[in-house]
This record gives sequence, C-alpha cells and structure tokens, in this order.
Amino acid sequence: NQYTKALKPKDEKGYSRNKIAVIYASGNIIEGEKDDNNISSEVFARTIRKAREDSSIKAIVLRVNSGGGSALASEIIWRELDLARKVKPVIASMGDVAASGGYYIVTPADTIISSPVTLTGSIGVFGVYFNAKGFFNNKLGISADVEKTNRHADFGSPFRSLDANEKQILQQVIDNVYETFITHVAEGRNMQKDAVDKIGEGRVWSGSNAKNIGLVDDFGGLNKAIEIAAEKAGIKQYRIVELPRLKSPIEQLITELSGEAKLQKIKQELPYQFRYYYHLQNIIDSKGIMARLPFDIEIY
Repeated sequence: NQYTKALKPKDEKGYSRNKIAVIYASGNIIEGEKDDNNISSEVFARTIRKAREDSSIKAIVLRVNSGGGSALASEIIWRELDLARKVKPVIASMGDVAASGGYYIVTPADTIISSPVTLTGSIGVFGVYFNAKGFFNNKLGISADVEKTNRHADFGSPFRSLDANEKQILQQVIDNVYETFITHVAEGRNMQKDAVDKIGEGRVWSGSNAKNIGLVDDFGGLNKAIEIAAEKAGIKQYRIVELPRLKSPIEQLITELSGEAKLQKIKQELPYQFRYYYHLQNIIDSKGIMARLPFDIEIY
C-alpha cells in the first residue's frame, strides 16, 4: 500500500495499451522445446508468433546471447522472425555473443544493435556425427550387429564411420545449409552473397569490426534497441512485456522436482567441475548440421 501511494516520477509514461515485446534468447539453439536453459526452437517460434499476432504489441526487440547451435532450429526461429518483420518493426540487440546460429536468427531484423566488443559473425556451418565404435568395443565391451533395409539405413550410427558416399552426401547438405545461411544474411543486410561469403566461412568478428563490414548497424545496449523500436513503430507511450513468460511458482516447483533437480544437485556437489559437465552434455546433444561457434566463451 505504501508503494502504491508513492509519488510517480515526472517522466512517468503512465499506462498504455501499446506494448514493445522484448524476447530474451540466451543459450544454445536446440530443436524442440525440452530445455528452459537454452533457445528451444518450438518455444521461441511460438513466442515470436504470438507477439506477431498480438495487435497491442507494436514492435519486437530480440535480445540474443548465443553462440548458435542446431542449423534447423535456427532456421525455424529465423522464419518466424522474418514473418514478424513483415508486420511490425523488429530490432535485434546483441549481448556478449551473437554468433553463427545466434547471428542467423537476427538477420531478418530491421536494425541490429551490438556492443563494440560483442563477438558475432561466425557465418558458417559444420556437421557432427560421432563414431564411437572403438570406445564401445575397447572400453565397454559392447559391439553391435546391424540388419538394415538398405545400405544407408543406419547413416550417422555411432557404431561405424561414414563411408565415402555418405561423406559426400553430408558435405552436400552442409554446403546447401551454408548457402541458405549466406542468402539470409545477404537479403537481411542488403549485401551481395559473394560479399557475405568473403566475411563468412566461420570468421568471428568483434562488434566494432562487424559494424565496419555491414553486419551491425549501430552500437548500444538493450535500452537503445527499445528506443529504436518505439521510434520505428511511431509510438511514444508504451509498456515493455518480457518474453518468454516466466513459469508460475507451481510450474517451477514441478520442474525442479523433475529433471532440473538432478542438474541442480550435480551443480551443488561439483561447483567447479559443473561447467565441464555442462559443456560435455552440450557436445553429446549436438548432432547433425550445426551453426555454432566451435568453442565456448565465458566472460567474467
């Protein structure tokens, strides 16, 4: 009651039906909707779609802090943001890292804002398939007998290496995904594909360098991105809505009693080693065509 009676600041905008949605995308980009600690394609595609269809939301700000991940998941999120851009202003705000898949998903934005020291670019893709046959045989004593309907039915199996034909097929798929990636960048940034290719091929740029080569429009933080969004939407009074919405206390409790409880227990028991466990788990979960930095960055 005391807080509600407090004097409002003179620059208080007051209540407004107009909203600017700030969507926070942080972590690895993964397929599905199974992980709250990463950028799950289905969750974020649904979130962007709802923001696009909500008439009270006049602009979208996507705040990205990601080194990338699944190329397919990145494409799903990219498509929804591209559809949203055709309806209302979309502004991208980069955090410490917005590279590879993290840059992939912001290419449709009308304006891209970063810090001079943001790590971005890394426009490139690679394929990840593990051959653990020797490990299973030598360390665990496990072997596999396979019956298959055709020669490539077990493509990508961890119990054998890819043959020459399969490597060629995989390379073609990687090349096609890379072509799609640089096409999105070229269209979003009004550049020639050849020019994008020259600054692509996995090269990592600082925000300062990225601005010089056309990957970033201006420097600033989240507040500046919101101001630009409001200006492009033509509104002066607005409210900020943060998405995806937080879980209710009951939902959080249920989550913690399930899979999250195990993760938190490991973190408590191994506070210093947990980062290595977390990175190893991400490597194990990574498969197929990836658009991500080939290393992890921690900024303190």
